Parts: sequence; structure tokens; C-alpha cells
Amino acid sequence: MSTVTVSASIEAQDADLWRLLTDLPARADWLSAVDAVEVLAAGGFGPGTVWRETRIRPDGGTEPEEFEVLEAVAPGRLVLGSRGAGADYRITWTLRTVERRRRGCTEVTVEQEAVPTRAYGRVLALILGGLAARAVEGALRRDLADLALAAGPAQSTEAA
Repeated sequence: MSTVTVSASIEAQDADLWRLLTDLPARADWLSAVDAVEVLAAGGFGPGTVWRETRIRPDGGTEPEEFEVLEAVAPGRLVLGSRGAGADYRITWTLRTVERRRRGCTEVTVEQEAVPTRAYGRVLALILGGLAARAVEGALRRDLADLALAAGPAQSTEAA
């Protein structure tokens, strides 16, 4: 299993960030790596909600990725699951108010865990582990920067 964690302080209230994270149809509007979103089940947002994102790869191509909400505790914790080729992924978003200002300030941490599910997933993790971790870290930092930009004009400050 490999885990990558990044954090940022974002000048916005946790409830506003929660709305951005959980508004599935709007994800393609603010996430620069997402081209389209298709919600696969009707109903409100919560555990069991499933959607497919068309993600833009670094080479410019696209790739669909399906997500399921495993846990949703507004406005502080969102856990998503995604099955990949040879590994299952668990992405945890944690929002914590760190101080009150006019708009608020929230420490946002996103953690991605990868659990190999097949032998070739374990082999790839051994061979490409460091490279893959750096790529995941870059993608998570980009998602945090996109979230900060969508939340308003204030800049985020990298924390970890």
C-alpha cells in the first residue's frame, strides 16, 4: 500500500469548500484535470453516490475514472473510493477550520491510498513507486490549487 498526503490552507469557510467538493455536476467547471462528469445514480449526495469523471492525462489524452462516496460528514470529511487497474484507491478529504477571518480559513488535507489488488499492481508499485507517488502528489496539489481558486480570489498557502 502507498499513501500520498498533501495539505493547504485555503481562505474560505469549510462549508463553502464542502459545497464545491460535493457539487458533482460543477466539478468539471473548477477541476482543471476533469473534462466531464456523469452522475451514475439519481438522488442526493452521500454514501453510495457514484459518478464517472473524464480525467485529462498529462499527455493530453483522457481517461474515465469512476468514484463512489464511502463516507460524507459535512463539512469536514469526505472519503471516496475508486477501482483502478491493479489497485483500489481511497481518497480522503479533510476540512478543518483553523481560524476565523472575514471569509474564514480552512486547512484542507487530501490523502490518497493505493492498495494493489493484483500481482502486477504490486510489481508496478515496487518498480514505479517513487515516480507514481510524485505524480499523485502533483495531481493532488493541482486539485487543492483548483479548489482554492474556485473558492475565491484569495491565495492558498501550501502547508505540507
